[in-house]
Amino acid sequence: MSRHPSTKWAQRSDKVYLTIELPDAKDVKLNLKPEGHFNFAAKGVDDLPYELDLELFDAVNVEESKAAVLPRTICYLIKKAENKWWPRLLKNEGKLVFLKVDWDKWQDEDEEDIGLDDFGGMDFSKLDMGGADDDDMEDDEEDVIESADKDVEGSAAVESKAEETPAAAAGEAKP
Repeated sequence: MSRHPSTKWAQRSDKVYLTIELPDAKDVKLNLKPEGHFNFAAKGVDDLPYELDLELFDAVNVEESKAAVLPRTICYLIKKAENKWWPRLLKNEGKLVFLKVDWDKWQDEDEEDIGLDDFGGMDFSKLDMGGADDDDMEDDEEDVIESADKDVEGSAAVESKAEETPAAAAGEAKP
């Protein structure tokens, strides 16, 4: 009896990312057909057989699709036959427990047009948004202390003038 490896997927309008998580896979066999039928078979580290048999939502371009067998995963970049968003990965509705969304690669349909995956080319390092920079922090603290000292000196001068005013109003002469 075969097991199903944990599998993640994400899409763009023109491609599907399929990542099969099977560390140290041996005898990997991948088969992709133009109508969207995907087969995977391999042996795990414990020589147990693992298989996937998926009927993808729509047709694919086999010639432009690429696979890479890595030490921990098998990655398949599947090129769609038509540039359009699929409502789901598989033709049949329903949930498979071993199939999950790859949130690291996921992008919504409306985000693809504006290029949010690279923040629209914006370089955040050029924005002076302030941060925890020790030199600037010390300068800021000194500015606050100086400002507070000036406020205290200014208020003391006002108080001393207020004390002089009643004496002057009483008509007392000062020597």
